[in-house]
Amino acid sequence: MLIYPRMDSTACLLVSLITLGMHLQVQCSAQTVIAKYGATIEVPCNNGAAMPTDLIFLKWKYEKDDGTPGDLLVKQAHKEEATVQATDGYKTRVSITANYTLLISQGSLSDQRTFTCMVVSSSNLDEYSVNVQVHKKPSLPQIQDKAKELENTKLTALGVCVVKDANPAANITWSKNGEPLVANGKTIIVSSNVKVDPVNGLSSTTSSLQYAAVKADVGAHFTCSSKYLQDLLVSPSETFTIHYPTEKVSLLVQATGPIKEGDNVTLRCQADGNPPPTSFDFSIKGQKVTVKDKDTYILTGVTRNSTGEYKCLLPGDNNIEASKNLVVNYLDFSLTPSGMVLKTVGHTLEVTMEKNSSGDAKVSWTKDNTKLEKAPTFGQLTYAGSGFYVCEVAVAGIKRSKSFQLVVEGIPVITRLTKQRSEDGQHKVLTCEAEGAPQPAVLWSVNGTDEQSSYFNGKAVHKITVVPTGNLTVTCTAINKLGEDVMVINVSALFNKETSEKGTGDDGDDRAKLIVGIVVGLLIAAAVVGLVYWLYMKKTRQGTWKTNEKEAGTSEESKKLEENNHKPEV
Repeated sequence: MLIYPRMDSTACLLVSLITLGMHLQVQCSAQTVIAKYGATIEVPCNNGAAMPTDLIFLKWKYEKDDGTPGDLLVKQAHKEEATVQATDGYKTRVSITANYTLLISQGSLSDQRTFTCMVVSSSNLDEYSVNVQVHKKPSLPQIQDKAKELENTKLTALGVCVVKDANPAANITWSKNGEPLVANGKTIIVSSNVKVDPVNGLSSTTSSLQYAAVKADVGAHFTCSSKYLQDLLVSPSETFTIHYPTEKVSLLVQATGPIKEGDNVTLRCQADGNPPPTSFDFSIKGQKVTVKDKDTYILTGVTRNSTGEYKCLLPGDNNIEASKNLVVNYLDFSLTPSGMVLKTVGHTLEVTMEKNSSGDAKVSWTKDNTKLEKAPTFGQLTYAGSGFYVCEVAVAGIKRSKSFQLVVEGIPVITRLTKQRSEDGQHKVLTCEAEGAPQPAVLWSVNGTDEQSSYFNGKAVHKITVVPTGNLTVTCTAINKLGEDVMVINVSALFNKETSEKGTGDDGDDRAKLIVGIVVGLLIAAAVVGLVYWLYMKKTRQGTWKTNEKEAGTSEESKKLEENNHKPEV
């Protein structure tokens, strides 16, 4: 068996021409297989193509570190088991599959070499070489030796990215907010180093980044990454404190709601530098005040005169400043009348409200807790005008109210006195209505039951129920501390609806109806008596005609009877 070492393309062509008559074929280009570190390496023969039908045997061999060939195993075509020929570390690690693929267990970097399968058949001898590369996935990148802070525009060692145990050695890329950082030798400098472990041959890569940060890098996320096959391995992100000078300040006015007289107001000065200044200058209506180790100034008990411009300035550079206009809201408010107001019905009342405020004030009125559409005006006072009036005035942050209680008084006046039959028809209900204030007491000249009374807007209504046994003249009296009023009404014993004396009465109609009823009753009675008498006489005469006899009796009785027959009816 001829064994040929690995050749370049020219030597391969020369050997092929020399051996052309010997039916020996040499593969001039080797296949490459990439395997994973620690896994079983699969090395196909002739890229897994089918073996010739006249195969005698197949042999796997490899190129040793010194360039000499070494045998691994032989597989006879007519035998199921292969014969291991290796005497080194491959002795226990190599095997072959049914399609003649070489298997190498526990792949390591030492397996990165060329393996050749020699196919011997009755007509040919073919060799197929395979280059094996073993890749090891590295550890996740880590940023170490991180800077505590970065100075504005100052080139500073930001950190070192470490990627361990890789094959091939990892290439490291630095990124900021997901965008790669490209070294420019000025603001971005990257230096890398690779170390190989002498025992396992794995590489560890370190990459140092020097970076000149700017203010815009506040909160930026820095990462480093490496690529393994199709996977991108990225380190946890890191943010850095960046020191930069103050470029501008801002003034905040802190208060609970709109500012009003008597409030305490806090002025706070903030700077965009990092670290911020430890002291500030405040301009309080033109007067400069310096505060140290704090950024606030408190205005205590402000007044309307505190309205104006306030400033915050950077110590050492008062050209860096910020200002705010402070507005202190105020409200002066008066109402006439106030307290308890006592007026007589029919008189007038003038209501005056005056206000002075820092802005447009909103005015609202209520009467007895009910909102009014506009301010109350009084011409001639009525009892309905009585009530508790509240005027509320509001401007930003301030709300004030004043009130007065209006009482309209007057002598009682009875406006209506009525009577009507109750629903059950057995009683008369008398109603007396009167106006007046204070509330008038209503008195009756008769005793009644089921009394009902009400009083609203100066109007009193009083009802009683009576059972008249005859015609009555009833008096209603309304009285308060200012005077009294009296009205009378006639009430009959019948239960028809009645009206007051001041209107049309129905007692005459009742009497007329009574007389008509008596007359009709008498006429009906007379008619009944006449009918009975007529029937009697008719019966008597019929008896006489039947017997042709005269009734027995004296001449006087006959005469009286005849007189009675000719006596006219009444």
